[in-house]
Amino acid sequence: MATIYQSIEILSKEKGIDPQIVLDAVKDAMLVAARKHFRTTEDLVADLDASGAIQIYGVRKVVEEVADPDREISLTDARKIDPSAEIDSEIRIPKPTEALGRISAQTAKQVILQKVREAERETIHSEYSGRVGELVNCTVKRIEGQDLIVDLGKTEARLPKKEQSKLESFSVGERVRCVIKSVEKAGKNAGVIVSRAAPELVMRLFEQEVPEIYDNTVVIKACAREAGERTKIAVFSRDRDVDSVGACVGMKGMRVQSIIRELRGEKIDIIEYSEDPVVFATHALSPAKISRVTILDAVGKHMEVIVDDTQLSLAIGKKGQNVRLAAKLLGWKIDIKSEEEKRQEVESQMAALVVPGAPVSVLVDHGLEEPVLEALIQAGIGTVEKLGSMTPEQLEAIDGVGAESVQQIQDAVHAYYSQFETAPGAESERAEGGQWAEYAAPAGEEAAAREPDQPETRDAGADTADRVEPGESLSPGQAEDSAISGLAHGSPTLAPAEDEAADPGIQSVHGDARQG
Repeated sequence: MATIYQSIEILSKEKGIDPQIVLDAVKDAMLVAARKHFRTTEDLVADLDASGAIQIYGVRKVVEEVADPDREISLTDARKIDPSAEIDSEIRIPKPTEALGRISAQTAKQVILQKVREAERETIHSEYSGRVGELVNCTVKRIEGQDLIVDLGKTEARLPKKEQSKLESFSVGERVRCVIKSVEKAGKNAGVIVSRAAPELVMRLFEQEVPEIYDNTVVIKACAREAGERTKIAVFSRDRDVDSVGACVGMKGMRVQSIIRELRGEKIDIIEYSEDPVVFATHALSPAKISRVTILDAVGKHMEVIVDDTQLSLAIGKKGQNVRLAAKLLGWKIDIKSEEEKRQEVESQMAALVVPGAPVSVLVDHGLEEPVLEALIQAGIGTVEKLGSMTPEQLEAIDGVGAESVQQIQDAVHAYYSQFETAPGAESERAEGGQWAEYAAPAGEEAAAREPDQPETRDAGADTADRVEPGESLSPGQAEDSAISGLAHGSPTLAPAEDEAADPGIQSVHGDARQG
């Protein structure tokens, strides 16, 4: 037992905890073991003796009359142990620690381990709780299921499966860079939790690779990430002479390429930040081209983005990834619609504003009485079209509408629709008669105009008649020339047959032509 204190100091240095904490844990463990062994209710304390060993004592109070022998002692008995004992003082009676057996030692061991573990957790929590979000270099120590246990130097940390990128796989002994996600003080996952999937990892990597970010010339305003797929990061330059996006990309993309290699080929979109949410949304949804952005609710942070039909799939992205990351980056709810969808939505809204059909009140002009009209309006029948689609049984079910009223309603509806009806036969006859009248009028005028000029009409064919001697017939060529000549001079060779019969001269010319 003389070397217990030395063992405590070695254990304290190994675990990185205060030796006094370990000493108190050993004392508590020995007290628990002593109570189980001695089976007593008296007060026990553990303390270091002069040799450096831990001794257990029973504590009793000095009184004149003893009421509880386990906790009190008379002044006479107390002075046998300690001559300087007085009333109301305490006397410590040593207990033999050699009597503690194997079971008591095992119990003490469990208590010591528990106390040391709690002290170690408290030390780790106080050291790492203020380093959340910090980039650390660690080594994969072992694999527990799907989780990785990594060595941070002073302690171990856990890299859960959900905090790993889909593109990555590690083996024991491999060095990785992670960010401290959280520090748990108690529970199943007590200890340090590190992550490779957090957006903070990308931000810390940019701070290391880009000097302008390190000296705060360029500021990272926001970062949204889906580990293993794509990351969008918004940057802003405090110096107008420094291009924020160009500084992050680097010469020929060298700076961003080193970060992409660290993330195993994950795609990174570097976006210029803007205080105007409309401009910021236009940048965040790149590479899609945005037609216009409308803020629907500034307080609730809700906006609507309209894109061309050909850009809709590009703006949404694979499985909605592009718009999802943009919404995380902005902190706004984004609704994306194509031009065609917006047009249809506006048309439907305009159509909803217009009430279809004529109001039922117009039936008053067609014989519907006012009481019946009021009953129909109270029943929610506002248009003639809706009223006309109802059956007589449905109409009789309305309060204030009887059989006579149903007949009155039917007559009024028929009268209303009859004003729009036309007789198709009569209309077509009128149309056809008018058309033939137009064609007949010029023919009659032409006939009337030809009657006084009848000799001139005969002269129109006289060119041919003069060249034909009496008793001679026209050759086919001459007959054709005669017909063409008649058309050229406006001769009525195409006039109706009754005109030919009325004009013997024309009849004879045509007859000669046909005969020839």
